[in-house]
Amino acid sequence: MREQPSGGVPILRLGDVLITGLLNELDDKTALAFTDELTERIASDQARGVLIDISRLEMVDSFVARMLMEMTAMSRLLGARVIVAGMRPAVAITLVELGLELEGVETALNAEQGMAVLGWHQGSRPPGGGRHDPTR
Repeated sequence: MREQPSGGVPILRLGDVLITGLLNELDDKTALAFTDELTERIASDQARGVLIDISRLEMVDSFVARMLMEMTAMSRLLGARVIVAGMRPAVAITLVELGLELEGVETALNAEQGMAVLGWHQGSRPPGGGRHDPTR
């Protein structure tokens, strides 16, 4: 199974959900390669959900905002729900100040909440908190 696209942005699979993230060094070429790879993976893996972690992005401009909206639209057309997680407060403030709306993009405070929105929940711990019981 391929995990790292040629564009350099890893896309991991967890069940029927794809997990990926965006970095600050996102240029046009990398963004296009990433978008192509993500849509190919949604189709080939029959993913029903995509989590995009943007917690490492320190700033978002109109290019990144447009890319997120386009990725979300393409993913929805392929039957996958997209959650953008981990937006920093400064990024949210900048988006509002610039008048950039992420139309159609669902967000979550962090990756864990984003996965919960996609139907993933942290399992309960086994008795004893998962520690080895020497009496057994």
